[in-house]
Amino acid sequence: MCVPGCQQAVQHALSRRGFFTGAATAAFAATAVAPEPAQAQTRQFGRAVDLTHTMSPDFPTFLGEPGIAMEKRFDLKRDGYNLHWWRLNEHAGTHLDPPIHFSEAGMTADMIPADMLVVPLAVVDVVAKAAANPDYQLSRDDVVAWEGRHGRLPANCCVAMHAGWGQRASDPARFTGRDAAGVLHFPGFSGEATDWLLKERRVAGLAVDTMSLDHGPSKDFKTHVLWLSAGRWGLESVANLDQVPAVGATLVVGLAKVKGATGGPVRLFALV
Repeated sequence: MCVPGCQQAVQHALSRRGFFTGAATAAFAATAVAPEPAQAQTRQFGRAVDLTHTMSPDFPTFLGEPGIAMEKRFDLKRDGYNLHWWRLNEHAGTHLDPPIHFSEAGMTADMIPADMLVVPLAVVDVVAKAAANPDYQLSRDDVVAWEGRHGRLPANCCVAMHAGWGQRASDPARFTGRDAAGVLHFPGFSGEATDWLLKERRVAGLAVDTMSLDHGPSKDFKTHVLWLSAGRWGLESVANLDQVPAVGATLVVGLAKVKGATGGPVRLFALV
């Protein structure tokens, strides 16, 4: 964004009075070596898969109210630039739960080290089981079966539950599964699997393509309590898990660094 006064400065640089400064800048631009096109640069992955849902007031939320409101405070025609103010629910859309969300003195979002947010990604497919039972809970046996096919979970990875729920996000009724009594119905991690991952494997984070690490009808939020209080993080409402392999991708979590935040929206990428 151009700060106040920058437009006048640009006009001055291009004016007759700023001719020599402008000429020097032009000469530098003419002789400078242009950067290589992105596609020509060497990189260690073939493609980047966006695992993020587009956030809007229409995206379904746990509380049933809009997760974001945007107020346009500055307009290009009137003010010279565009700017919105946001009113945001920290736990809406594709977002991260830091330890503080379910613990007294855990890390807030801004305290999570960067190297904990770039990790191997392991995707456990429970689509068929979730289709048969919308309240399905990913089990220890599901993870053991995954290891039987792909080997032991990578150290410090993120274990993601792929339940097929990402494709329901455009339909709030199907995504939340809210029944006539107000109870939600969608899959999540079981407490048994969560406890086993904590004790038997080195895992940095959990991820789900539903609204919660715990399944919809949960009242005790056992996975949240166990996982977050142990200093781990969780990702909810993850998109496009069907587009990444079960193993081999690297997850990049672009988390907003807001002091004291109990959560926050993320832009997730899987480097494949």
